[in-house]
Parts: sequence; structure tokens; C-alpha cells
Amino acid sequence: MVFDGWKDGGMRETSAVRGGVTVIYSRLAEKADAVIKRIISSDRREWIVVSSDREIADHAWATGSVPIAAEEFLLFLGKDRGEDEGDDNREEDRGDDEETDVTRKGNPHRLSKKEKAVRRVIAKL
Repeated sequence: MVFDGWKDGGMRETSAVRGGVTVIYSRLAEKADAVIKRIISSDRREWIVVSSDREIADHAWATGSVPIAAEEFLLFLGKDRGEDEGDDNREEDRGDDEETDVTRKGNPHRLSKKEKAVRRVIAKL
């Protein structure tokens, strides 16, 4: 977990391990986004990045990591605890009520590479 120290952080970046999770506090005048980008860029491995920030998600994909939207991660956590989420009908959430004349190629039932990667890392959790 990375927390913003933009306005009231210390002079140095600090970190602590709590319950098996590393918590990082960015230093004064440094945003958490910069810390996240630096971490996933410097340690070239497949990170699971939980963020709904598009810029972070794009950077994660570019560095070989897999971003998961915070809302999707919360749904996963709720299912992990056995909570009933009801119908998981994501089509309604996307606002697909609008008609479009876009003709798309490919199988509409086939998942994209990005969606396959997200499902793969969620299954590992």
C-alpha cells in the first residue's frame, strides 16, 4: 500500500510491514502515484496493482504488470469472505444502453488479453 505524503509527509520515504503488507508513505512533496510508478518500473516483475487511476493502470500494463480496478478488487474481497454480491451483471455498470454504430471485429464472447490477465491474477489471490 502506498500513501501520499504530498502535503504532510516526512523528509524521507518510510515503510513498515503490517500483517504481511508493506505500507509505504511517500516523502513530502512526492505523490503516491510517483512511488507506485517507480516501484513497478524498477522491479521488473508482474505486479498486481490495485488502482482505479487510469494513468497508473496504463503504466502498469506498459511495464508488464496487471492493474485491477479498486471496485473489482473489493468485489473479489467480498466474495472471498462469502458475501452474496447478487447478480454480477457488469453490462449494466458500463452504461451500454446507448446505441452505437461501431462495427467491431472478433468474437464478442471472447475475453480481451487484458481481461484474461486480470482474471488470471485474481484467481491467484
